[in-house]
Amino acid sequence: MKTIRKAVFPAAGLGTRFLPATKAQPKEMLPIVDKPIIQYGVEEALDAGCDQIIIVTGRGKSSIEDHFDVSYELEKMLEERGKTELLSIVRKISDMIHVAYVRQKEALGLGHAVLMSKELVGDEPFAVLLADDVIDAEPSCLKQMVEVFNATQCSVIATQVVEGKAISSYGVLDAKPVTSGPFAGRLFEISDLVEKPKPEEAPSNQAIIGRYLLTPTVFDCLQNIPTGAGGEIQLTDGLRALLKREKIYGFQFEGKRHDAGDKLGFLKATVEFALKNPELGPGFAKYLRELNVEEFAMK
Repeated sequence: MKTIRKAVFPAAGLGTRFLPATKAQPKEMLPIVDKPIIQYGVEEALDAGCDQIIIVTGRGKSSIEDHFDVSYELEKMLEERGKTELLSIVRKISDMIHVAYVRQKEALGLGHAVLMSKELVGDEPFAVLLADDVIDAEPSCLKQMVEVFNATQCSVIATQVVEGKAISSYGVLDAKPVTSGPFAGRLFEISDLVEKPKPEEAPSNQAIIGRYLLTPTVFDCLQNIPTGAGGEIQLTDGLRALLKREKIYGFQFEGKRHDAGDKLGFLKATVEFALKNPELGPGFAKYLRELNVEEFAMK
């Protein structure tokens, strides 16, 4: 039985929706409370059993590498000042993973970013996590998906229910539900994938979220599909080609997804994670209760 050991993080995007904050720093390093966005995804991958992390970077992304590297000067300073708790937090970041980096020299689509990891992934199944999607779940979303992969040995795409006009912002499954077995009601056998359909044309309400477990066959598919607008290689097109060769399942995970690639979604994630923080939560909740929201809204 093949298992998932490697996780790929496409992180070469420019983060234009967060300008000017992302002019000189990657959007993946924007903090939600006290951790950068990408660290939430890395911790999720580790929780799911992935012991090798591959980050696809681009120009101006060196701070991601620095974050997961050892910081000798900072550690020495904290040790000398007796700040053992902070020292433990800093060391945990650099000790948590074996990480490799590959450069995507041109932004040629999500499929192209995944294809850049081919040599490091090799001939084994792997995970793809989009750091923008911060998912609060127990067990973690990826861990739930790994259970499905272990049972099916097929590629698995995470989904969530999206109703109404919002469905037009997502890739959508054309699929039939699996009605028996341990994942009945949440597992779907995919027949097609539709990218950003009109609400009246959406084949279902199952929207694709930024978590994928893929077999290595997808690399061959990505190499052989025609490029789209701007010469980009889209992951959805690669998955549609994969469907002609192998089964792919959609899985409706249990948990809450935050779109941290959107300003409002980022703010919502910050508020909810702050409220769940044992140190900040009580004081922050008190502040929110006392805050006159209507007064701010009128200004």
